[in-house]
Amino acid sequence: MTVLVDRTDRRSWLVTAVLLGGLYCAVGVIFQGPVAWRLGAWVIGGAAYVVHLTHEHFRLRNSPPTAALHSATAAGLGAFGLAVAAALHRAFSAPSGADFRLYALALVAWPLITSLPAFIVALVVSHLLSRFSRRV
Repeated sequence: MTVLVDRTDRRSWLVTAVLLGGLYCAVGVIFQGPVAWRLGAWVIGGAAYVVHLTHEHFRLRNSPPTAALHSATAAGLGAFGLAVAAALHRAFSAPSGADFRLYALALVAWPLITSLPAFIVALVVSHLLSRFSRRV
C-alpha cells in the first residue's frame, strides 16, 4: 500500500505545480496595490515556494534536480498566469489600437525570467537539504 501511495504522489507533481502556479498567479493579481500588499504577496509566495520544495524533498524524496524542476515549473506557470492576466487587463481596459506585441513577449519572457532563478535557488537549497538531512 505504501508503494501505491508513493507512486501516486510521484505522478501528481504536475497537479501540485499547476495548483501552486495558480496560487502564485492569484496572489499576484489579488495583492496588487500599496507596497505593504506587495510585500504580503512576496511573503505568501515565498512560503508556498518553501513548502513546495520541502514537500518535494521530504515527502516525495525527489532528487535535488527533480525537486528544483518541479518547483521552477510551478513558479513559471504562475508567471505565465500573471502574463495572461496582464494581457487580458490590457485588452479590456486599453483604448483601441493597443500594441499587444509586448504582452505576447511577456507570455514567454515572464515564465523564463521567473523559473530560471527559481530553479537555481531550488537546486542549491535541495542540495543543502539532502546534504544536511543525511547527517541527522
